[in-house]
Amino acid sequence: MAKACQLFSGSSGNSIYIGSGNGGVLVDIGVSAKRCEIALGRIGVDPKSIRAIFVTHEHHDHVSGVRVFASKHKIPVFASPETLEEMRRVQIINEKVSAFEIDRFLELDGIRAEAFRNSHDSVSCLGYKFTLSDGRKISVCTDTGYVTDDAKITLAGTDMIFLESNHEISMLENGPYPYILKKRILSAKGHLSNFAAGEFAKELLQGGTTRFVLSHLSKENNVPEIARQSAIAALAEIGAKENADYRLYVSAPENNGGLIVL
Repeated sequence: MAKACQLFSGSSGNSIYIGSGNGGVLVDIGVSAKRCEIALGRIGVDPKSIRAIFVTHEHHDHVSGVRVFASKHKIPVFASPETLEEMRRVQIINEKVSAFEIDRFLELDGIRAEAFRNSHDSVSCLGYKFTLSDGRKISVCTDTGYVTDDAKITLAGTDMIFLESNHEISMLENGPYPYILKKRILSAKGHLSNFAAGEFAKELLQGGTTRFVLSHLSKENNVPEIARQSAIAALAEIGAKENADYRLYVSAPENNGGLIVL
């Protein structure tokens, strides 16, 4: 039985749990190890059942709790070579952490991980698709300025996706952020807008994806209901109806105990 949960989402910290009865993995830990442990407890997951931590990129809101959590629970960390080098340089990980490079594929205790390249203003940024022991595929595609060809190829046929829906373009353009920051977010190395997320969701649904979790929403430049209605409107363009053809979720900054079971 495949299950998943966005434990934390947004600029204040990100972490996603994906697993089954045989254990699971975490994608990023951008909060303290203690907060991550508490969040796992809310969904009935023992930290000792975590088989690995997969890091998308080195930004603080994705890695701040990795070193303590990994060393405390003796959990291996996987990331791109560039990300690992940067994490070592700034002491996010040290000799107490077992860290390994991932290029493309990894088999780990009944879970198959496949990495793909995203486009973000970091030294490197990966997304991941996980195939669990029951054959279900759950993917994470966040922190990217656009949906790369690598992502499109890898994510075709995923059952469920955590998909970035960071900002509403008009809110960002008319909001309080300085021009240089707005330009960065809107760039090819920034974040996906609600519109971009909806356009990709249409492709995914036509390829068999039926569970969408809108992730990494900006507190300043988005509203959960706007992100939700934007996705619903996009999917309606291809005749799809919520709760009939797909299920849609919007990640809160901190999960309250909900777990999605496939």
